[in-house]
Amino acid sequence: MAVPVVHGPVGGARIDWVDLPGGRFTMGTDSAEGFAEDGEGPARAVEVAPFAIGRTAVTNAQFRAFVRATSYITEAEQAGSSFVFYLQVEPQRRAAIRQVSRELPWWLPVEGACWQRPAGPDSWIHDRLDHPVVHVSWHDAAAYCAWAGAQLPTEAQWEFAARGGLEEKRYAWGDELAPGGREQCNIWQGEFPSRPAEGWWPETVPATDFEPNGWGLHQVAGNAWEWCADWFSPDYHRATAAVDPLQQRPTGRRSLRGGSFLCHESYCNRYRVAARGSNTPGSSASNIGFRVAAPVGARRPQA
Repeated sequence: MAVPVVHGPVGGARIDWVDLPGGRFTMGTDSAEGFAEDGEGPARAVEVAPFAIGRTAVTNAQFRAFVRATSYITEAEQAGSSFVFYLQVEPQRRAAIRQVSRELPWWLPVEGACWQRPAGPDSWIHDRLDHPVVHVSWHDAAAYCAWAGAQLPTEAQWEFAARGGLEEKRYAWGDELAPGGREQCNIWQGEFPSRPAEGWWPETVPATDFEPNGWGLHQVAGNAWEWCADWFSPDYHRATAAVDPLQQRPTGRRSLRGGSFLCHESYCNRYRVAARGSNTPGSSASNIGFRVAAPVGARRPQA
């Protein structure tokens, strides 16, 4: 198997690219622990052409460079609010916010929350420029990609990259969640949703925290969900081609991959590499970000 080539500096506003060889791999899963409603299977052989992908999710520093160059205003900023996990909101402010969902009471629509103020008006990104940008909608992510000469990865590209050369494993690093007791990703610690473990708090961590996978990609599990190019469909594995699949039929929801810091075995076990998620393309929240991709050899302007 060809060795991936890494381009660009670590950190900063420039995209750190990894060129991947493409090839054939087993995508999806037939495991009973999967979510049938998400269409995680049937597992099948899929082939992807060579492509490049960001070594990390797009960071606050990278997104800030885009905003400064274009004066772009995200959908959350236009709307005046975005969804924040309730424990990220100060208790006195939390009590004054009305919940909008009985099914998901931990999500609060916080006025002023956006990529620059991830927990609301009193929060800032100055001390977290190396964290993945959040509160970006699919449209926001696509706008960044257009500026950077990139694109959102397809689900097939994302899963190929996330597997890091491993075949049919549960996670990006193997079949054990914490081999040797060593944590591999930023997911919920403690009892979800009200009792975080001592020493852990529900929020993002720097995009290069934790060991990378076999191809040098960081945080393909947990931390922040990552938008993909596809429209989401539970029939994805039955309805798309076996070579460079892409779900192009509009369904009202776009695909998300990787899970976030809110994922927990008892609730959202979607940090598994074959797991899938989705949301409406205009949605934003404190656990949704993105990663970029591009054809190998394509001109990729560096921000």
